[in-house]
Amino acid sequence: MIKIGLVGLPKSGKTTIFNAVTGSEAEISDYYSGATKPNLATVEVVDERLDYLAEIYNPHKKIFATIEYIDFIGIHHDEIKREIFSGELLSIIRMVNALGLVIRGFYVPGSPAQPEQDIETLETEFLFSDLAICEKKVDTLGKQFTKGGKNPDTEKELKLFKKCYDCLSENKMLKTLEFTTYEEKILRGFQFLTLKPMFIILNVDEDNFGKNQQLKDRLSDKYKIVEIAGKFEMELHQLEEAEALEFMEEYNIKESAVNKLTRISYDTLGLISFFTLGKDEVRAWTLKKGETALDAAAEVHTDLARGFIRAERFTYDDFKECGSEKALKASGKFHLEGKEYVVQDGDIICIRHN
Repeated sequence: MIKIGLVGLPKSGKTTIFNAVTGSEAEISDYYSGATKPNLATVEVVDERLDYLAEIYNPHKKIFATIEYIDFIGIHHDEIKREIFSGELLSIIRMVNALGLVIRGFYVPGSPAQPEQDIETLETEFLFSDLAICEKKVDTLGKQFTKGGKNPDTEKELKLFKKCYDCLSENKMLKTLEFTTYEEKILRGFQFLTLKPMFIILNVDEDNFGKNQQLKDRLSDKYKIVEIAGKFEMELHQLEEAEALEFMEEYNIKESAVNKLTRISYDTLGLISFFTLGKDEVRAWTLKKGETALDAAAEVHTDLARGFIRAERFTYDDFKECGSEKALKASGKFHLEGKEYVVQDGDIICIRHN
């Protein structure tokens, strides 16, 4: 399952965004006053293609892909203790696939919005967190190298973590560096925050929605960005669907918060969807762009990957155009693929296996 962590400074409206996206009713005021555990909720990835396929095949179950959103406690930029990510919270935040940086774009009495400064503050905290890990690792490896002689593996690791330490010390994120496959394998287990994909959630009020293009243009040089009227969309969940759509139209909000975040999450992580069909279920699956039919088989079940023979494939668009699998085959749009076939968004796949 995809995990997206929502992080931000106090009063950025993180929990409001969380509620708006997930339909949860997490307590906002209590959350700021000392809560230490994150809020978690899972949402379905709305996909009209899956709805259409379910209508045609009439399965027992229709299963959407899902995303888990995790709402972390506010990060205090004036904390005396620099290692703000520690213990249980650190272990959770490092396991997310991407970070959504919730940035305040609405006015708070006595505190005007400073989006670019807030982003810089968050980046600094990520840098400090990773720097502390690198510093400790360099120290440990240095002692091992001194005591154990010139061990080639220890020497390589020490060189790698020194490179990371130097980068972070210059206030640069680790994602600005290039790593070999060997180095990536070593770093993977540390789940460094400055290596994680990130995107911006600009949280504005409904009156200011759609009026921040210059700011978005500046921020988009570095991040993908989505603008959400968090409080307004949170309140929409309390209304009937028809009434909610009427209010969205009035404020020129053409797409719900959950759909916006789904799209930017997929774009940031480079994800696509493929589908499997059957009488029991019609299901959407998530895969990274560039992954193969063998990877798709493993996503469905490891046994399918082990016994892979071939993938029978056709596209959603072709199926909708032809109207049936029989018509697809007659038109030559039903394909047989091997392990190395690169799966495309919207592929409908059946894995043949031993």
